[in-house]
Amino acid sequence: MRFRNREEAGRLLAERLAHYSTSRPLVLGVPRGGVPMAAVVARRLGSDLDVMLVHKLRAPDQPELAVGSVDEAGHVYLTTFAAELGLDEDTLAGETRTQLKTLRARRERYSAVRPPVPLAGRTVILVDDGLATGSTAIAAVRSAEDRGAARVIVAVGVAPPSTISRLRAEADEVVCLHAPTDFRAVGQFFADFSEVTDDDVVRTLAEAATRQGTPAPS
Repeated sequence: MRFRNREEAGRLLAERLAHYSTSRPLVLGVPRGGVPMAAVVARRLGSDLDVMLVHKLRAPDQPELAVGSVDEAGHVYLTTFAAELGLDEDTLAGETRTQLKTLRARRERYSAVRPPVPLAGRTVILVDDGLATGSTAIAAVRSAEDRGAARVIVAVGVAPPSTISRLRAEADEVVCLHAPTDFRAVGQFFADFSEVTDDDVVRTLAEAATRQGTPAPS
C-alpha cells in the first residue's frame, strides 16, 4: 500500500474514525508530519484540532535512531536502544535539553495562533503520518493521559507490526492503515512525502482556529 500524499492518508483515517464524530473528539497532530493528516481528520469529524508536542531523543552519531522521546513537560520515555548503546545519564540529559528547547520554541510559535486546548475529560485522537520505533507515540499517549484525557486513540498511516503491538499496550485503541513487514522508513509508503515546515503548521492551526471560532490570542 502506498499513499499519494498525507491528505489521502488523512481521508482514509477519517473514514476509519468516523464513528467518533458524535463524541467530538480532540484531534492532536504530532508535528510536523502528522499535522496535515490531523487537519483532514478534524475537519471530517467536525472536531477541534491542536498539536501534541513530543520529540524523539536521538542516538549520538545516529540522528535517525530514536533512543527515546520527551514531551513538552519534560517527561522522558526511553527505548531499549538507550541501554543497548550504553548511553550515560549526561548524554541523555543533554539530548533531552536540546529537544525540550525545540518543543518550547514550537509551542510559543504555535500558541500565537492557536492557544492549547485542554485535554481533561476528552477523547483524544493522536495522529501521525507514520511510526518507526513508536517512541514518540508512546510519549504522546502518556502525555495525554497525564493531562487528563479520558480516552486516547493513536491513528497513523503506517507502522511496522512490532510497533503497533507496543502501542496497543499503551493506548485505548490503535488505528493503523498499513502495517508492512518490510518497513524501512515512513517515506517509502508515500508518493509525496514533502517536508512539513513550522510555517505550514502555523497556517494549519490558524485555519482550524478560524473554523472553530477560537479567538486569537491578544
